[in-house]
Amino acid sequence: MGPLTGRTIIEIAGIGPGPFAGMLLADMGARVIRIERPGGSLFSNAQEPRLDFLNRGKPCLALDLKHPDAVAAVLKMLPEAHGLIEGNRPGVMERLGLGPDVCLATNPALVYGRMTGWGQQGPWAQKVGHDINYVALSGALHPMGRAGEKPAIPLNLVGDFGGGGLMLAFGIVAALLEATGSGKGQVVDAAMIDGAATLMASTFAASQAGFWRPERGTNFLDGGAHFYEVYETSDGQYLSLGAIEPQFYAELLDVLEENASEFANQWDMDNWPAMKEKLARIIRTRPLAEWDTVFNDRDVCYAPVLSIDEVRQHPHHQARSTFVDDGDYWQPAPAPRFSRTPGVISGNADRVGGSTETVLSEFGFDVAEIEQLLTSGAAANHAAEPA
Repeated sequence: MGPLTGRTIIEIAGIGPGPFAGMLLADMGARVIRIERPGGSLFSNAQEPRLDFLNRGKPCLALDLKHPDAVAAVLKMLPEAHGLIEGNRPGVMERLGLGPDVCLATNPALVYGRMTGWGQQGPWAQKVGHDINYVALSGALHPMGRAGEKPAIPLNLVGDFGGGGLMLAFGIVAALLEATGSGKGQVVDAAMIDGAATLMASTFAASQAGFWRPERGTNFLDGGAHFYEVYETSDGQYLSLGAIEPQFYAELLDVLEENASEFANQWDMDNWPAMKEKLARIIRTRPLAEWDTVFNDRDVCYAPVLSIDEVRQHPHHQARSTFVDDGDYWQPAPAPRFSRTPGVISGNADRVGGSTETVLSEFGFDVAEIEQLLTSGAAANHAAEPA
C-alpha cells in the first residue's frame, strides 16, 4: 500500500548507502530485488538475516555478474523494471556489460541510480574511500567537534546515509516521477561528497555572512553556545538544550530562577564559555530524572540524551510507534509517514540466493532456463555457509 507500490527496482548489492536507499524504497512499497554474488560477501552473510535491516523486504537473487549468462539474465529482467541501483566504482558496471548505455538501450524508461563516494567524474573518481573521507573533503567534518580538539566523527550518518543513500533514494524518486510524463529514463549520479556538501548549505551561508567562526566548537550550533549544548547531570547522564529563539531562552532563564541574571545577554559570544561553565555547574546539581520533571513541560527545547538501549522505551517513541519490535529484535519503522498510503516493512532480509528461482520465474524465465543458469554457475539458489 506504500506510495511506490507497483514500482520494481533492481539493486546490485553493495554496502552502506546503496542498500539503505533500497531499504527506503522497499519500505515505501517498491519491489526491490537484490542481486548478490553467489555465496555472498563479508557484509551479506549475516548469521541472523533478521538483523540485516538494510536489506529488509528485498527478495534476493544470486547471480555471478562475471558470467555472461548472468549479465544476459539481468538484461532480460530490465524491461520489467523501473529502476536500478548500483554502488560500484565508476566503470565497473560498464566492464560487466551493464553500464547505463546498455541498460537504457534495453529499457529507455529505466532510472539508473549510481552510488559512489567521489562521483562519476573528477580527478578523485577512481580513488578508494569511505564515509569519513567524503565528509572530510566536502567541508562537513572540519566544523564538527569541541574547541581545541580534533574533528569529531559523526558516525557514518553524514556521508553514507544522509549525503549518500537518502540522496540516492530522493534522486530515484524524482527521476521516476519525471519518467511518468516523459517516458524517458536517466542516470542519477549520487555522490556522497555532493550530498554531504548539500547538507552543509546553511553552514556555508553562515560562514560567508560572517556568522560562523572557522574555529570549531565556538559557534551557536557546534557546542560553542551555552544555550545549545549537551550537559552532564549529577548521576552521569546527559541532557540536551537548544534554546536558540529568545522566547525559549527566556523560558530557560525562568527555569533557572535565581541564576537568570548571570545569563541575561544571550548573544554575548565572548562570554559564552563562562556562561556555559556556570550552566554546567547548575545542571550537575540534579540527576537526569529530576531535570526531566523540571524541563518536560517547559518550552526550553529540551530532551534527554538517550542511549541505543534506552531509546525505544521513551513514551514519545512508543506513542508514535517509531520502532517495530517482533519480540526478538527491534528496528526503525518506515519513515516518513503517509496519511493514505503508509509504508510498511514487508519482510526480513532474505538469505543470499533465497529467492533466485522465484524471482527468475516472475520475470519470465522458464524451468529449463533457470536450470541452465544454476547448472552453469551463473546463478545460485541458496546462500553458501559463511566461512
